[in-house]
Amino acid sequence: MTLAELIPSLRASIDRLPAAEIWPSSTRLTPTGDLAVGGVALAELAGRFGTPTYVVDEAQVRANCRAYRRALPDVEIAYAGKAFLTRAMVTWIAEEGLSLDVCSAGELAVALAAGFPAERIILHGNAKSADDLKAAMQAGVGRVVVDSLDEVAQLGALATAQPVLVRVTPGVDGHTHAAIATGVEDQKFGFSLASGAAAEAVRHVLAEPGLRLVGLHCHIGSQVGRVADFELAARRMVGLLDSVRAEHGMTLPQLNLGGGHVVPYLAGEADFDLHGFADRVRGAVNYECDRRGLPAPKLTVEPGRSLVARAGVTLYRVVTVKRGTSRTFVAVDGGMSDNARPALYGAKYAVRLVGRGSRVPDAPVTVVGRHCEAGDVIAENVPLPGDVHAGDLLAVPCTGAYHHSLASNYNMVGRPPVVAVHEGTPRLLVRGETAQDLLARDIGL
Repeated sequence: MTLAELIPSLRASIDRLPAAEIWPSSTRLTPTGDLAVGGVALAELAGRFGTPTYVVDEAQVRANCRAYRRALPDVEIAYAGKAFLTRAMVTWIAEEGLSLDVCSAGELAVALAAGFPAERIILHGNAKSADDLKAAMQAGVGRVVVDSLDEVAQLGALATAQPVLVRVTPGVDGHTHAAIATGVEDQKFGFSLASGAAAEAVRHVLAEPGLRLVGLHCHIGSQVGRVADFELAARRMVGLLDSVRAEHGMTLPQLNLGGGHVVPYLAGEADFDLHGFADRVRGAVNYECDRRGLPAPKLTVEPGRSLVARAGVTLYRVVTVKRGTSRTFVAVDGGMSDNARPALYGAKYAVRLVGRGSRVPDAPVTVVGRHCEAGDVIAENVPLPGDVHAGDLLAVPCTGAYHHSLASNYNMVGRPPVVAVHEGTPRLLVRGETAQDLLARDIGL
């Protein structure tokens, strides 16, 4: 006799085992029909920390870091902290031997508070403020990626011997959503390669006594799945390295190829071909350097989403179910304030009932949030048991990247807590915000 026969309410749940590619690898079905991540039942986490709650599997983060280091043993792996940053996350990547990319004085402050070595920090951003630059100089960050001529001048006035890289727009289409495409012409990031702006930026950096040009940087977008696009960008960047040598008689030792590696959010979507990327991109760089007589530069890649997305699960409590004329709306106690991605660029998610089993067949529903926007939609046309009701617990996988970091206080709703799970133990990393937290900033009386 099977477990499903002994406990009939589990039959539907057992038939819907989690899709391995979008859930943490530690995800397991419990005897009560719940899911456990990192050895902790999701219903237990919801009961202890409330909902919404961001859950992060530490072991999955570490496993992803190690996969990159195995695939690219001679390449610097710099975690793109904008995807998800807490002091605990900084500690994990430090222990795994990664460098860190930050985009603001605030992200830098988190890194330094966790004791991350400043020399392994790279400062990014297309519009760094004076405070960002001053904080970076005070901390002694290892490199700054310059993104405008104004910034070159401002940084040059602050620095004495600051290593910098020039961010280049290589004119490569990453075949991704327009909102997250950064390698094509006519957008806010970097210096155009085709127009000659990148070559002009190099001249400006070299004219600043306080700056030391050490390399070039590019980033072609996020959720880029075609290795050929990264390969083309790498070839074009080596061409610019060669032009710099020809014009200035100097060989730049570093080439940063950015990140943006695709992550599957739905069952059946393709994962990133990390080993193919490692072989083809390094091969392209070595070939182009060899035929030009250039020494191969030290390569850096900057994965963010691909290190943390699958490690995250968000828990929600169903508030109400509305059965309309054409759709059923399942409204939860979170929404666009804790997951802005669907509203920003139509991101798609899977949703699963957890905490109990159900023998009722699935039916398509639209899972919506609590906020005063018609666009506050978490997932459309997703299957949930037909008996889903208020009080049920829902889990949304693959929410480790660009959820906590993009969270807001819209409708004066507090941002959710972040809870790490590891080897059966939950640990609060970031507490949830309260009404008192929100009022503490309002000093207008």
